[in-house]
Amino acid sequence: MPRNGPWTLWFAAIGLLLLAANLRSLFASLSVLLPEIIQGLGLSGAQAGYLTTLPVLCMGLFAPFAPRCAARIGMERSLWLVLLMIFVGTLLRAQLGIEGLFAGTALAGAGIALGNVLLPSLVKRDFSAHAALMTGLYTMSLCGGAALASAATLPLIDYFGQGWRFGLSLWAIPAAIALLAWIPLALRSAHGKSAGSHRLLPVRGLKRDPLAWAVTVFMGLQSALAYCVLGWMAPILRARGLDGTEAGLITSVSILVQVVACLLAPALAARSRDQRLLAVALTALATLPLIGMVSGPIELAWFLAILQGLGQGGLFALALMLIVMRSSDSHVAAYLSSMSQTVGYVLASSGPLFIGFLHDFTGNFDSVWILLTALGLLATAAGWLAGSNRLVKAETLHPGR
Repeated sequence: MPRNGPWTLWFAAIGLLLLAANLRSLFASLSVLLPEIIQGLGLSGAQAGYLTTLPVLCMGLFAPFAPRCAARIGMERSLWLVLLMIFVGTLLRAQLGIEGLFAGTALAGAGIALGNVLLPSLVKRDFSAHAALMTGLYTMSLCGGAALASAATLPLIDYFGQGWRFGLSLWAIPAAIALLAWIPLALRSAHGKSAGSHRLLPVRGLKRDPLAWAVTVFMGLQSALAYCVLGWMAPILRARGLDGTEAGLITSVSILVQVVACLLAPALAARSRDQRLLAVALTALATLPLIGMVSGPIELAWFLAILQGLGQGGLFALALMLIVMRSSDSHVAAYLSSMSQTVGYVLASSGPLFIGFLHDFTGNFDSVWILLTALGLLATAAGWLAGSNRLVKAETLHPGR
């Protein structure tokens, strides 16, 4: 696919945003329906914890395959495959009982893993002159998709008089739309003369670099906070006395506010000499209001959700921006993205999993603030190290060298 045609770039940008909109709706729709799913399938607290953790864990386990897939079949066809996996997995999770729920969630999580890794590389490759803008736009789209799923799932099943299976299946529709939009991009990549130039080259030295590990740990810890919100905020608020619709709306507001921060944080990062203070400030803004929502006055939930969304959105956008900023080219960006999300999302899966264990062990969510405090402190330290203004020491292995 030629990179120099303006219409091609516009179409690629639209496709990128449509794809990003499908990368978190899986989590948000599951979260608001979790009490109904637990009741309908007879899940224990531990099983619910496994369910909320499973897609995050799959995102870590399958992230290493993304560069290999792009190297073999090209970036665009790999991203089309991502959407196919999300579409099929989203449909499957509403079928076949517990087995279908877990299998579909795992399949969609694997697809999300590939998309997470490849999008920063696509930005570095095709939009390097506007990396901050495109990073902000696609993280905005990602957060917008999650906010829509959180806010609309329960009202839609009430409107149509359907159950939780219908609510889970609904989110295959936007995946199908994005899947169709990516067909021309995948075909142009497959048949265009420049298709080979879109395949990734191997990279050497990344795993020996301390800065690469700092970026990786920062990605994982901020993600752990994010998936505590996506997986458990609505159930925690419902346990504190709010009804399902209000809990879903508060979660949606928190996610929707992230859109603003997603646009601002990359621009601030690009204009800063380094990103250390920004990482510390955003971590505090994401963590402290979240602790307040779990343990503070329930009357402040709406206000705290807004603050938490600003911090979490900025934190996520900054983590993605650091992958781009710390990489010397798109090949390094793809492998750093793979490394940070392979290790990072396995680390992130501990957040929602431990919340499920804590709830099963204590019978309530009162002790969750301890886990959130630990995650926030560790993320602050990792963000300070990752924010240093340097490039990772990794070398792209070009053919013939």
